[in-house]
Amino acid sequence: MAISTLFIDLDGTLYPGDNGLWEAIRDRMNLYIKQRFGMQDEEVMSLRHSYYQKYGTTLKGLQIHYQVDADEYLAFVHDLPLHKFIQPAPRLRQMLLSLPYQRWIFTNADSSHAIRVLEILGVSDCFEGIIDVRAIDFACKPEEIAYQRALILAGNPRAEQSVFVDDSAENVKTAHKLGFRTILVGSDGDHLAHVDFAIPNFLRLPEVLLRL
Repeated sequence: MAISTLFIDLDGTLYPGDNGLWEAIRDRMNLYIKQRFGMQDEEVMSLRHSYYQKYGTTLKGLQIHYQVDADEYLAFVHDLPLHKFIQPAPRLRQMLLSLPYQRWIFTNADSSHAIRVLEILGVSDCFEGIIDVRAIDFACKPEEIAYQRALILAGNPRAEQSVFVDDSAENVKTAHKLGFRTILVGSDGDHLAHVDFAIPNFLRLPEVLLRL
């Protein structure tokens, strides 16, 4: 079945995951919890680990258990000088524009952060739109409902005609279960049954799309 649509993760996928940005965001998450709830470092790490395992994101757990304001949390954790971590990427732009498919950003972050990242990379006009955590009513990958809502927002392409690209093996696992073709970025996942292809970096995407 021909591919029609790409669902592409943002952080750690469009740009290299080792550039330090995720670590900076993680530190902001830790600081938010410490300041808000007076927890020690060990408590914060344990809490975030349990929420990630159970809900997929720290925010989801904080919403369920502490009723935190999502806007406040997202603004705090993404309040970073992104230019220190990300630079314009003309090769990325050229590659994206060469792909003959609809392209959507599908992220657990919010659109404000996504827009900032895409603008710095110079690729903000290379996508049909951004499917963020608010657009899918604060569901999050790897919850199945997040993918189902993303398909609706993208105009209801069939999952079998869609490719899901992410740097998280857990997120890819759910996509595969739902019928997406799957590409894992930045990890050696060729041995995983739910990964159709694994690539070391996002710029290698066209090579494996041809093989799908």
